[in-house]
Amino acid sequence: MHEYTGELASLLVAVFWTITALAFEKASIRIGSLSLNLIRLVMGFFFLSVFALIRRGLFLPTDADGFNWVWLAISGLIGFVFGDLFLFKSYTLIGSRFAMLIMTLAPPIAAIAGWIALGETLSWLSITGMVLTMSGISLAIFNRNEGKKGISMKLSVKGFLFAFLGAAGQGIGLVLSKYGMAEYDPFAATQIRLIAGIVGFAVLTTYMGRWTKVIQATRNRQGMSAAALGSFFGPFLGVSFSLLAVKYTETGIAATIMAIVPILIIPPAIIFNKEKVKMMEIVGSLISIGGISLLFLS
Repeated sequence: MHEYTGELASLLVAVFWTITALAFEKASIRIGSLSLNLIRLVMGFFFLSVFALIRRGLFLPTDADGFNWVWLAISGLIGFVFGDLFLFKSYTLIGSRFAMLIMTLAPPIAAIAGWIALGETLSWLSITGMVLTMSGISLAIFNRNEGKKGISMKLSVKGFLFAFLGAAGQGIGLVLSKYGMAEYDPFAATQIRLIAGIVGFAVLTTYMGRWTKVIQATRNRQGMSAAALGSFFGPFLGVSFSLLAVKYTETGIAATIMAIVPILIIPPAIIFNKEKVKMMEIVGSLISIGGISLLFLS
């Protein structure tokens, strides 16, 4: 069982992120995406620090070296501040299920980032996987106009763009996280990323003059309850286990398994959100996952 630690961690990440996406969609609508981003990072850091104190005897990652701090902090700013700010905003425009579908682009983006930054090469099979992924997403979010020529977008263009930028932040952040973590503890590495994210959003909140809204958000019980649920399964468990996954298995395999969120999110979207899911959307999700499998299992 030990040899499958990375794969099992990846599967748990997909489950955690499914719960997180649904919880944060509700929280974003009630307290706003900017307030939620800062609040959930603080909550996640608290959960993680208590866990670290029990597990490692250290409340803060004071045993990390300069290399870990620099690269993990950069990955935190790119993944949490840049990527998640756009992702959370997309939740309010196109919903968590479609946002998570577009997030299947994160692994191909990670592959491109690895090629540019680390000199990794893309095989023809990998390129085919990227094309399949794009095709699956297109199938799910585009449809033929009935009685008209051409195609029309079923989703907000802005929401699609925001989700894509969220995918870019996650893909690039994953590459930098693995590089910066090296042999360091994945949970402590997540603490460093969260610290960077908190600082980044604190600066952004100050610049935009939104502290009043953040304080008001903390008084919204339903919003804070959803934020707490998402923070526990997202910044605490989800992000930590994603670093645990890439530490014990190849990044591509981990990213492939994590990418099944669009499939896992369909049943709760139907049950809890009463959403109607068309067959072509399901087929598009499956094609996207198949493309990612080709990209990383080649």
